[in-house]
Amino acid sequence: MPASPSPSSSPALDSVLGLLRCPVCRVPSLRRERSVLRCPAGHAFDIARHGYAGLLTGARATSGDDAAMVRARERFLAGGRYAPVRDAVAGLAVDSGAAGTDGAVLDAGCGTGYYLAGALDRLPAARGLGLDSSVRALRTAARAHERAAAAAWDVFRPFPLADRVADVVLDVFAPRNPAEFHRVLRPGGRLIVARPTGRHLAELRAPVAVDPAKEERLGRAMEPFFTATVTERVEYVLSLPPADARDLLDMTPTARHLGPSEAALPRQVTVSVLATAYRPR
Repeated sequence: MPASPSPSSSPALDSVLGLLRCPVCRVPSLRRERSVLRCPAGHAFDIARHGYAGLLTGARATSGDDAAMVRARERFLAGGRYAPVRDAVAGLAVDSGAAGTDGAVLDAGCGTGYYLAGALDRLPAARGLGLDSSVRALRTAARAHERAAAAAWDVFRPFPLADRVADVVLDVFAPRNPAEFHRVLRPGGRLIVARPTGRHLAELRAPVAVDPAKEERLGRAMEPFFTATVTERVEYVLSLPPADARDLLDMTPTARHLGPSEAALPRQVTVSVLATAYRPR
């Protein structure tokens, strides 16, 4: 993993400044002044020493992974347990042809930047930007890939991006904002959405539940803005030592309500994910 970028020297962040708009006045384009980003109207936003831009204004987001969840996720993902999911997401981004040779990839709700880094590995000239409300996750996302920048943002709000600047938008196990996905995507762009099926982590069903009506609601939410072009199912069984099983549970919000002995940790779990590519209407 690349070293932490300096606030005054971050090529990845510099490369995406032209995509941004001011979160306050919504004027396009921000410029860097050492460790601050500033819009043409003078609104200023700090660049954290970890390298991510602090664009989130007003009331803080009410969700976001805490430090324990992020550490569990980092350990679990570092073992390659979800590599087939990352490969499927990256493959759909590449197969769409939307990013071309030097496109822009936005990951909304990027977490630690694991899936954004996977897409950028397959798109060798693309730029990446991850948005997330978890400061702890952003510290990792800002150094997840040499071409990935990160910014603090609540994805339920209008994005701090100008219109039609992204070639690919990723939404992997994250909240969705279809109207904003549509606004920031170029006309020929692609949205990639990955989400769990009802079989996902079925062995942990007591603590981790998947709403059976989730797919129906997804279809209704997307229909005004997008048309699905292809869906891939990624499904496999993971054999887990106890430490990895605990990390898998701890990287979910549900784990906050469970003690270490309250959930039976299985030695095998089923990973079952749908990944869909959408084109804008």
